[in-house]
Amino acid sequence: MHPNANQPIFILKEGTERNHGRAAQSNNIAAAKAVAEAVRTTLGPKGMDKMLVDEGGDVIVTNDGATILREMDIDHPAAKMIIDVAKTQEQECYDGTTTAVILAGELLKQSEELISQNIHPTTICRAYRQAGNIVQEVIKAHALDSTKVLHQVAVTSLTGKSAGLMKGYLGDICVEVVHNLSKGGKVNLEHINVVKAVGGEAFDSELVQGVIIDKERCHGSMPDGHAAPGKVLLIDFPLQVKTTEMDANIQITDPNQITAFLEQEENYLRQLVDAIVAVEADVLVCQKEIDDLAKHYLAKAGIFALEKVKKSDMDSLARATGGAIITNLDDAADSLGQFGDVQERKIGELPMTFFTTPSSLAVTLLLRGGTAAFVDEIERAFDDAVGVVAVAFEDGQVLTGGGSIYAALSREINDAAKMEAGRERMAMESFAQALEIIPRTLAENAGLDPVDEMMALRAAHNEASTSIGINVEEGGLADMLGLGVYEPVRVVSQALKSAIEAAIMILRIDDVISSRKAGPQ
Repeated sequence: MHPNANQPIFILKEGTERNHGRAAQSNNIAAAKAVAEAVRTTLGPKGMDKMLVDEGGDVIVTNDGATILREMDIDHPAAKMIIDVAKTQEQECYDGTTTAVILAGELLKQSEELISQNIHPTTICRAYRQAGNIVQEVIKAHALDSTKVLHQVAVTSLTGKSAGLMKGYLGDICVEVVHNLSKGGKVNLEHINVVKAVGGEAFDSELVQGVIIDKERCHGSMPDGHAAPGKVLLIDFPLQVKTTEMDANIQITDPNQITAFLEQEENYLRQLVDAIVAVEADVLVCQKEIDDLAKHYLAKAGIFALEKVKKSDMDSLARATGGAIITNLDDAADSLGQFGDVQERKIGELPMTFFTTPSSLAVTLLLRGGTAAFVDEIERAFDDAVGVVAVAFEDGQVLTGGGSIYAALSREINDAAKMEAGRERMAMESFAQALEIIPRTLAENAGLDPVDEMMALRAAHNEASTSIGINVEEGGLADMLGLGVYEPVRVVSQALKSAIEAAIMILRIDDVISSRKAGPQ
């Protein structure tokens, strides 16, 4: 025997960690389940909130799954893969992030039990893919027309969040926004601006057809708005005397030279203002600073002016008014925008300027509330709700909520599993059981008995009552069509696709090799 035959061979750098086989799979599945458990209690109308405190002490109180997962400091690679599920869901559908993560966690939990019975991960993955194809077909068969239920879609999304008390009011706003911004069957949500003002009540929130800028006129002698339709000029340069790009000393030997120098600056500013007056602009919006003397001349000319306006607000104004942002007054005549009226108002203690525009290319939601945290949570709820309304509007299809569609899908997969044999059948039955996690969690979060509720739900769906779901308000079951609880097809479809893909990806990993950087010697 060779003298070195029994010596271990090292092919990895010292300090590298390696998990393989069942240990690697168990570790990854445990991490994924932990992420799912972190957000599971937030699901549904009766879901609880999470308080997130960052290193700087800033506090976020929310039950929005995407926000929770984004703010959590997670290091485990498999857990990060589950968080990618939430990111994809948020980008594609605006809502359903918690659902997608819970489904992924439950699929992996069910697969762990199958692996413990010596069913190979490849068999499980094959069965999951087959079940995934079936559920997509079943979803299409259960889809309903969304045309008349967009308001209910918004209300369903808002129920259970901090904005739940004003869900009817915000739901109306969501539908109005989507109809205003729809063009060719598509909705561009980038044209929505949200302005937050702490103070007042949530019901003081309002939708403005145009743009709100959190600035007041830059000179007290200017008019406080423009009540009639007019023209606005948008400039991206300071309205002041130009300064040289190099250091220069000016020697003045005669007092009259000082007067001439000041008069030259004054005449230059007057010419700038005269050029603005000449194009008949009623309102001037400047991204940079306006000289005090220029403000005086603008006020004398009766022009309403704003200075130091954010680039994002300038872009919104340009889009809403049809104007162009210019860097030279020579282009002013061809770059004017049109507005309906301009009004300066005090919102609480904050001065704001309201531009209403005839175009529907920009709308602004002014959100009010007693605390900054509450207003922030209303904004998150509105973002989700208007997103799902836009998705339902574009796709034209919805499904009944309350866990009803997942119970229907579970029954269909169980029926399909009967056509299979052996291990594939077991894997598909586990998939069907995993789908029930959504109605089960809704029941648990509402304080109901999940065993009783799920037995009743299965019995109802075995009688082909596919719109029956969990009545979280009163307990028991209810017809979601009657309650008006709907969610877009895309939200459910994408949540299932993402969850299945993530579960399969994690199941196929049987070796985790972690390179650790060496610490200081």
